[in-house]
Amino acid sequence: MKDFDPTNMSADDWDELHFPRPEENDFDRVVESAISRRGFLAGVVAFGSGAAAMGAGLLTSTAAQAVGASRFAFTPIPAQTDGTVHVPEGYEWKMLMRWGDPLFSEADGYDLTDGGSVENSDKIFGENTDGMETFSFQGHELIAINHEYPNRKINLPAAQEGVPASANDVLKLQNIQGVTVMEIKEGPEGWVAVKDSPFNRRIHHNTPMRIAGPAAGHELLKTESDPTGSAALGTMNNCGSGKTPWGTYLTCEENFNGYFGSSDENASYDQKVADGMKRYGIKAESWNGYESFDPRFDTSKNPNEPHRAGWIVEIDPTKPDSTPVKHTGLGRFKHENAEVALAADGRVVVYMGDDERGEYLYKFISNAAYAPGVDTENLLNNGTLFVAKFNDDMSGEWLPLTPDSTGMDAAEILIFTRMAASAVGGTTMDRPEWVASSPVAVEAYCCLTNNKNRGVKPNAGGDDTSANGPNPRDANKYGQIVRWRPANEDHAATGFDWDLYVMAGNPTVHSDDRAGSANVNEGNLFNSPDGMAIDSTGLVWIQTDGKDNNEEDFAGNGNNQMLVGDPATGEIVRFMTGPNGCEVTGLAWSTDLRTMFVGIQHPGSNWPDGGTPRSSVIAIKRTDNGLVG
Repeated sequence: MKDFDPTNMSADDWDELHFPRPEENDFDRVVESAISRRGFLAGVVAFGSGAAAMGAGLLTSTAAQAVGASRFAFTPIPAQTDGTVHVPEGYEWKMLMRWGDPLFSEADGYDLTDGGSVENSDKIFGENTDGMETFSFQGHELIAINHEYPNRKINLPAAQEGVPASANDVLKLQNIQGVTVMEIKEGPEGWVAVKDSPFNRRIHHNTPMRIAGPAAGHELLKTESDPTGSAALGTMNNCGSGKTPWGTYLTCEENFNGYFGSSDENASYDQKVADGMKRYGIKAESWNGYESFDPRFDTSKNPNEPHRAGWIVEIDPTKPDSTPVKHTGLGRFKHENAEVALAADGRVVVYMGDDERGEYLYKFISNAAYAPGVDTENLLNNGTLFVAKFNDDMSGEWLPLTPDSTGMDAAEILIFTRMAASAVGGTTMDRPEWVASSPVAVEAYCCLTNNKNRGVKPNAGGDDTSANGPNPRDANKYGQIVRWRPANEDHAATGFDWDLYVMAGNPTVHSDDRAGSANVNEGNLFNSPDGMAIDSTGLVWIQTDGKDNNEEDFAGNGNNQMLVGDPATGEIVRFMTGPNGCEVTGLAWSTDLRTMFVGIQHPGSNWPDGGTPRSSVIAIKRTDNGLVG
């Protein structure tokens, strides 16, 4: 086995190192499976057609959005491999905020030469930006931004391999993750954070939270410090985001499992707890070593604490003293983002992906309808959770997760959502990442970023991961984007039709299904679509988190990037490239739609200042101050 550096390992690789799946298929079986599906692929994506990757069932709906000439207001840019950001001619980018920049005056001069001190580490802009949303409130422009995880070798340079050596080391890591809420303002030199604004706030691993919904108070959520099972501390591994119609922020807890470990490798657990730990990837050794200094993360002492993570958390950015709420009604898994739409009758629909190889795509439908001014307290908890089932005939259905369908009680369905999805036979997916719904057509998209285990190994629950409808390629290196149209143009419908908007690939290297769909060409090569947002005109913005070595299978891809696609034509072009080593993630627009805010996570070079690499959020504008979204 290759020697791994756990400080640089992805969450998925960490899971597989500690929880290896049994090898089920040999290479010959993989090849045979791929060959047998070539005929099927021809029907899923329209290779070689003018309407690239469009299924006939969706063409009428999306074609109504635009006809004729390209809607892109820029000349696409080539791939890049250097250490800075590139945007098209006629656009410019400026810095908004970097890790370590102060939100409050008392944190002025925060020194990053030693990774920054624990003092004031909760008063600075956090590390590794991810999902973000903007809000306009009484003339104030606010932005909420996730901070997914630390770069421990940078944050703890004095510690061996970035492993915490003290409680203060752990506290600093806990403080620089979570969420930033801040006021921003545009001036003559561009956008800046308003230091000391009363709206500024850091939410981190020790911020008090309220647990709400059907699972609140359940025995599996009770701990010694919280015997009620309704009051948690902190939110962690905050990945994607969402925005409710009533103006609150949804932050999504993803790879929470790696934060928990055990001081006793031989600790025994209740069978239900042990089964959950196995399915969710919780082991005796954590990523960050929290369990050595903070007993809350020691499962031998607090076996229920992991059940209090893996949720979607609602934050009111306009009320800095409000308590964030963990909504158990939306299920517990590795949440990527939370895409909120309204059904035809006003009920709230939330689409969610579980970002792990071979896991599932979900939908929540509220019992009550939303209308301005109604009480929203229970809208994200009182309802039904569904898992997606995609059929090879390009139809699909949402399967309800109920006690009758799963054989589990209502609370345990939400605490162990993965097991419930397995019980009803949902479709295993290629790491479902961001979901986006269109504001101009009743349809939604999901980035399926990649899956090297497709057709090779089962998922953590032992479920079949053979190639299937929207996940048609074994050992999938490139990823794809699936699109679905709800029946009767209603997001609350349980039936839908689907197709693949794009299959990433490399036609300069491959001539089989690894070449990708017909809307992939030498000028727009990319892999591992991850982040996604759809602007007010219906254009689909795609962000990548993939291989950027620019070699072999990924020759010509360059650095990670942001592209934009036109659903009406299938055309996809490159808009922006990030510095080498980074992930481009998180996208939000200013209220006037003349600025887009984009996150640059874990840059590998010395970007942006020539010194310590700093994850950052940049502001992109047209030089003529025209609309960008």
